[in-house]
Amino acid sequence: MVRKSHGSKVKSRKKLTQKPGYRPTITKFLKSFEIGQKVAIDQEPSSQKGMPYSKFKGLTGDIIGKRGNSYIIAVKVGNSTKKIIARPEHIKSN
Repeated sequence: MVRKSHGSKVKSRKKLTQKPGYRPTITKFLKSFEIGQKVAIDQEPSSQKGMPYSKFKGLTGDIIGKRGNSYIIAVKVGNSTKKIIARPEHIKSN
């Protein structure tokens, strides 16, 4: 028997689709954010590096730090606060 894969992109076929021929602009990859700024998580399917897990899509949070080229975002999920590390192309400002 073959075991089903439970990787990071499981059940994300519809979530991570784009229109054919779509290319994001270079400025989307070069955005900068301030610490304390409110942002929303919006994954960019053309770039897999630094993509947060798909269950965090659409959530908002505050930027609490920077790690390399990525940002650390504090997101409230239920009663707990999660820290998510994502690159700027997967984040949009509110």
